[in-house]
Amino acid sequence: MEFPISGVEVFPLIPPLIAFVIAFFSSMGGVSGAFLLLPFQVSFLNFTSPAVSSTNMVYNIVAIPSGVYRYIRDGKMAWPLAWIIILGTLPGVFIGVFFRIKYFPDPRVFKFFVGIVLLYIALQLLYQSTSSYFRNREAAKERESEFKLRVEKLKSQHKTALNADMIPVRRIKTISLSLTKYEYEFWDEVHSFNPSALFIITFVVGIIGGIYGIGGGSIIAPFCIAVLGLPVYTIAGAVLLGTFLTSIVGIIYFYIISSYGILGGLQVTPDWSLGLLFGLGGLLGMYYGAKVQKYIPERWIKIILGAAISFLSVRYIIQFF
Repeated sequence: MEFPISGVEVFPLIPPLIAFVIAFFSSMGGVSGAFLLLPFQVSFLNFTSPAVSSTNMVYNIVAIPSGVYRYIRDGKMAWPLAWIIILGTLPGVFIGVFFRIKYFPDPRVFKFFVGIVLLYIALQLLYQSTSSYFRNREAAKERESEFKLRVEKLKSQHKTALNADMIPVRRIKTISLSLTKYEYEFWDEVHSFNPSALFIITFVVGIIGGIYGIGGGSIIAPFCIAVLGLPVYTIAGAVLLGTFLTSIVGIIYFYIISSYGILGGLQVTPDWSLGLLFGLGGLLGMYYGAKVQKYIPERWIKIILGAAISFLSVRYIIQFF
C-alpha cells in the first residue's frame, strides 16, 4: 500500500502492529511512544520530510485517549499536575514547530537532533533502573512492595484469573496547591513539588517536542521521576494528557503555517492515512499497557525503554558524523 503524502509504501498491517508494541511498553512509563515511532518512520519507512513530525502527532491524538481514560478510571490522574504540563508545553510547541520547518528540514541534521533527545531520555531511564538509584528510593520500593502484597492478597481471594477491576480504586487526592507547592496523596503517601519550576521546564520541553513531533511527554516523564522524585504510577496519566493536547495544537499550527504558502512546496502537513494506522495500533497498545502497568515492576519498565532508546540514539548520532 502506498501513502501519497509521505511517499511511504508498506503492508498496511505493519504500521498498527509496530505502534501497538511501542505503545504497550512506553505507556507504562507515562509516554505515548511517539519518540520511538518517529525513528521507525525515518529509518525503516524513509519518511524524512518535516511532515513526519506532524504525522507523529496524529499518532498521539489517536493513540493517547485510551491510556488517559484508563488512568482516570483507575484514579491515577493528578489533575493539577496535568494542567501545569499543558500550560507550560503549549506555548513552547508553537516555537518548536517553527524551528522544525525553519532550521531542521535537512534529514541528516534532524536525525542528529533526534539522537541527542533520545540519548538524554535513555540515560535518564537507565540511571533510574540502577541499584544505586533504587537504594536512594527505599520509600518507593516499599510502596511497590505494599502494592504487590495487595494484589497477591486479591489473587488468593479469587480462584479465577485476576481482573484489574477487582482491585480497590485508590485515587490521587490533592492536599494543597499554590504557585510554589503542589502536594498530593496516593496510597497513603504524600508527594510534593514546585509548580512554577515545572512550568518553566515544560515550556523548554514544549519547544523540543514541537521540533521532534512528540508532544514532550517522553522528556517530562523522566524529569518528574528523577528530579521531582514522583512515582511513575502517579505522573503517567498527567503526562499523557499533556502530550495529547499539545499534539492537537501542533498539528493545527502545521496547517496554519502551510496555508500561508511560504514554504516553497515543502510538505509539512501530516499523512493522515499513515498516522491513523499508527494511531489505531497505539490506541490498543496504550490501553492495555496502562491496564497491566500495575503488575510490572517500575525498574523493568525503565530498563526496556532505556535499552531500546539507547540503541536508536547512538545510531543517529554516529550517522551524522
